[in-house]
Amino acid sequence: MSSKIHNFFPLSILQEQIQLTSEEKNELISEIRIMKEKSQNLNFREGHFGWTGDVNGHEFIFKNTKFNKLFLEIKIKIINYLKFLKIDLDQIEIYIQRSWATISNEREIISKHKHLQSHLSFAYYLKKSTKDANFVVYDEEKKNEFIPGLFSSSTLNKKNLIKEISIATASKISIKVNENDIVIFPSKTLHSTEQIDSNNERISISGDIVFLAKDSSMLEHLMPNFEDWKKL
Repeated sequence: MSSKIHNFFPLSILQEQIQLTSEEKNELISEIRIMKEKSQNLNFREGHFGWTGDVNGHEFIFKNTKFNKLFLEIKIKIINYLKFLKIDLDQIEIYIQRSWATISNEREIISKHKHLQSHLSFAYYLKKSTKDANFVVYDEEKKNEFIPGLFSSSTLNKKNLIKEISIATASKISIKVNENDIVIFPSKTLHSTEQIDSNNERISISGDIVFLAKDSSMLEHLMPNFEDWKKL
């Protein structure tokens, strides 16, 4: 009998493109540059970290009407992801909780993080050269790591104990993304950008999505609609 490897429980990330005209994109890029100039957190220049609008007073970029077309397209992509997972769209309400831009130059990075206050997150690449940093996701569970540290130990890596990293042993995956791409993923996913020598003003727009039940009766885990909440 021939052997067979079963790979179960994948992390599913949607990657599609959003096509805007050059004029539309340039208008959004100009708006984002103005946001950076008006940063409310003057410490954002410290270290090798990219500028992120969410901690600089610009976390509700979707309220800017110049971004209306983009967010209509983003909604379509969110629905595509839900359809892939076979979610019944008639039972949920979709809300965008917050959204912001990021700008990275030269060696600046977006460090490892999660978006634990939301359900799904996205990153749309408004301006990116092929040499700019890509999107990285990390495997925190390491289901195949039968020896603690086997896949991530620097000393074991130096000795090439694992002769070739594969999808079964990788602790992180770098996803090649191009300008106009959008990636959608569970917000709890640990992610970052690559550490490279030179970003050429890489601009992305990120956002967080939450889902509420249209009818929460007889449900335990889906969040009730906020119309039924009461402020204490």
